[in-house]
Amino acid sequence: MPGTVVLGCQFGDEGKGKVIDYLAEHADVVVRFHGGANAGHTVLVGAEKYAFHLVPSGILRPATMNVIGNGVVVEPATLLQELENLRMRGHHPDNLRISDRAHVVMPYHKVQDRIEEDLKGKMKAGTTGRGIGPVYEDKVGRFGIRMSDLMDPAVLQDKLETIVPIKQRLLTAYGSHEVLDPKAIFKEYAGYGEKLGKYVTDTSLLLDQEVRAGKRILFEGAHGTLLDVDFGIYPYGVSSNCAAAMASIGSGVGPQAITEVIGVVKAFTSRVGTGPLPTEIHDKTADMLRERGGGEYGTTTQRPRRVGWLDLVMLRLAARVNGLTGIAVTKLDVLDTLKTIKVCTAYTFTDERIEEFPADMRLLSKVKPVYEEFDGWPNLTDEEWSSLARKGFDALPKELKTYLDRISKEMRAPIRIVSVGRARDATIHVPA
Repeated sequence: MPGTVVLGCQFGDEGKGKVIDYLAEHADVVVRFHGGANAGHTVLVGAEKYAFHLVPSGILRPATMNVIGNGVVVEPATLLQELENLRMRGHHPDNLRISDRAHVVMPYHKVQDRIEEDLKGKMKAGTTGRGIGPVYEDKVGRFGIRMSDLMDPAVLQDKLETIVPIKQRLLTAYGSHEVLDPKAIFKEYAGYGEKLGKYVTDTSLLLDQEVRAGKRILFEGAHGTLLDVDFGIYPYGVSSNCAAAMASIGSGVGPQAITEVIGVVKAFTSRVGTGPLPTEIHDKTADMLRERGGGEYGTTTQRPRRVGWLDLVMLRLAARVNGLTGIAVTKLDVLDTLKTIKVCTAYTFTDERIEEFPADMRLLSKVKPVYEEFDGWPNLTDEEWSSLARKGFDALPKELKTYLDRISKEMRAPIRIVSVGRARDATIHVPA
């Protein structure tokens, strides 16, 4: 595991947090490389449940260094609250480092986000309203605030004197009555700089040293490939690249440092937000998937997720753009009450069969899924699933292995990890 990327192959919420926590036992460093506090990873350790939004999922392992890379946009108040929550539960996050090049979510970004969402009408992406998109806009527009700026009050004040009047004019033009106070913003964010300063460093240099020392590094994806700003369901996704190549850019290491890409696939499909979802269902099965899936509600937003059958058209795209070397399949236990399980193998539109994921969102909203049915597997208790996991892959029900085999074949990558429950011990590592 010299350099392993772990990322979602669907719309996020695939169970990446559990997979990363599991792999972090043998990792020296875990790096979050994109996204912001609009993402959420849930980790279950025994009876203890942890929900992370900015902190990497390896933070619960004291011997593992955790890095928030330059590709992440940082909301300081949220990060400080996460760190305080960890301390209150007996974890001291001294193993955290934050890139000095990471951009910062400012108060005006959140106002801008909410107003722009309201103005977009049918193009509304269903954002969390946390200001993530506007931060990335400012980053590309070359007038953002970075973590290094919070460390230097003179630089921060100088930047705010230029940026705040621009943002005020923009918000006024949008019809907002919000009045920005540059002095109050400066005071608040200079304070954040004082509190977070001990964690901030040149993490690109730090990671380069770790790579050269042969350390094992996990690169943690935050969202899912189908939310990627280039290859996802545009414009109904996020504002960052979620594909594996972003791990290099968003952490400041060369691509040669990455030797593995593990794609996490949930055994069915779910997402929050708007946009086409060809396999979406609205029946009792949907209710069952939503509830048995650990409560299919967004970790960050708590919005109920839209759910549907597994979509191999989407997964073939994810496999291709990420260059997967392995697959981790999660929440297989959720399906164990079903006698038959549907899987989408293609779409149809009029008389045309579509096997590759289209860029045309109008077409995607009109396609019909082509389903193949699989036999279900035995309904087991959590304890029985954990017992099977301890015995290994060969002990799994044959129907489940048939399901996994089809996923592997379509995605042209081997199954490396199988998750049959939320607990750490309900996980099977499949040797290469």
